[in-house]
Amino acid sequence: MLDAHTVTPEQQQYALDRAINGLRDDDPRQSAAKPLLGWQKPVLLSLLAIAVAFAFWRPMETAVTLIGLCTLAYLLTLGDRVLIFRRGLASRPIVIPDDVARAIPEDELPAYTILVPAYNEPEVVADLIGAMDSLEYPRDRLQVLLLLEADDQVTIDAAEACGESDVITILLVPPAEPRTKPKACNYGLHFATGDIVTIFDAEDLPEPLQLRRVVAAFRDLSDDVACVQAKLVYHNGHQNLLTAWFTAEYGLWFGYLLPGMMVSTSPIPLGGTSNHLRRQMLQGIGAWDPFNVTEDADLGLRIAANGYRTAVIDSYTLEEANSDPINWIRQRSRWYKGYLQTWLVHIRRPVKLYRTLGLRSFIRFTLVLAGTPIIAVLNLLFWFITVLWFLGQPAVVGEVFPDLIYFPALVAMIIGNFTVMYMNMIALREDDRSDLLLAALTVWLFWLMMSVAAAKGCYQMIRQPSFWEKTFHGLAERPDEDAAHRAAAQK
Repeated sequence: MLDAHTVTPEQQQYALDRAINGLRDDDPRQSAAKPLLGWQKPVLLSLLAIAVAFAFWRPMETAVTLIGLCTLAYLLTLGDRVLIFRRGLASRPIVIPDDVARAIPEDELPAYTILVPAYNEPEVVADLIGAMDSLEYPRDRLQVLLLLEADDQVTIDAAEACGESDVITILLVPPAEPRTKPKACNYGLHFATGDIVTIFDAEDLPEPLQLRRVVAAFRDLSDDVACVQAKLVYHNGHQNLLTAWFTAEYGLWFGYLLPGMMVSTSPIPLGGTSNHLRRQMLQGIGAWDPFNVTEDADLGLRIAANGYRTAVIDSYTLEEANSDPINWIRQRSRWYKGYLQTWLVHIRRPVKLYRTLGLRSFIRFTLVLAGTPIIAVLNLLFWFITVLWFLGQPAVVGEVFPDLIYFPALVAMIIGNFTVMYMNMIALREDDRSDLLLAALTVWLFWLMMSVAAAKGCYQMIRQPSFWEKTFHGLAERPDEDAAHRAAAQK
């Protein structure tokens, strides 16, 4: 165990200080420690004041203008999502065959570090040893750091009860705010020895050849690729309708949308685990932001903003889909809040970001990071307006939807919703997942939950921007590893 007995207080303090303040001290404009910096606050307040003033002066014209802008955002987001899906459908993730992955001699494999942050998760930490033991990678080149908060005694006891492991080293993270996953990862990175660094959650089941596939992919890819993202697949998709929705959503996201972004050289918001990074590049761009509650998405954008790229490979990690609606909303609201955090951070240098990404990727960055949570919130408003119209057809609804806005809005509502459902069904057909057809046909209920989570995330963005709302795991029965891997490999 790497703890206070083997790490000097000076090392602990330095590593902790860098984990918390490294990015903020080195480049404050890339840190989410303060939600608004420089020009952002006066510009946002000025826009709000102008909107309120026009609302009092010309209320109907202001409402029509705002609804028109919202409709335009809907259409742009829909069109961009279709373009990404088409590119992803044609390209798909990079495939590294088993024989190619196993053909790399052991003495040519780079040192690898796996960071496993866990907090208040005694129920899943014991399964970590089996998951890491199943990896086909030489033990003398593999470092697994189990990152536990030093005051999380219940998880520490559960980890120590598993006995000694020649694979896993327990690293205690000194308690300090913010209590976030990226802070723990930054602390672990200080003690990492691998040339490649990746993150797994304690409940993850990575397929055994994943590390070798990543090494083979890095060998074939250009030197500007900083990260290789593997797919996340849920093992409990049939537990209830919520897990089925979640499973179908992830199949579309990791199987088609991320590959579509990859081939179009767009910024890729990384998944929370199974992103494999070149350590030197990771440290060079400031590692993770401990104040950003979607550190993965932020890191993906920072990779692109620094001129690097991310690739997506056809390797999977099994995870547990959130089966409890309240727990799911806690998780998704944090994701939406983090998307807004990430957009606000990276838009601080709009000209530099535009020159690095180009016009198309710059627009896509805004549509994905800012558009996703904001449109989810706007859905609540437009659904309310639609219900009002069907209940009584009040005149005011007709007045705020003149022909110039009404027909595009109708296209966004009817054709847009059908298109999103159709993309889900195409993805399920391509993946031979007819078992999730009911989830695809009832996904509009899932969208309602998304909107509730987005409203909560936007509220927390104002009140508690860096608060990490814990997602509880261990709500589903853990599958037999061999059977689960065989089932996932057939998908």
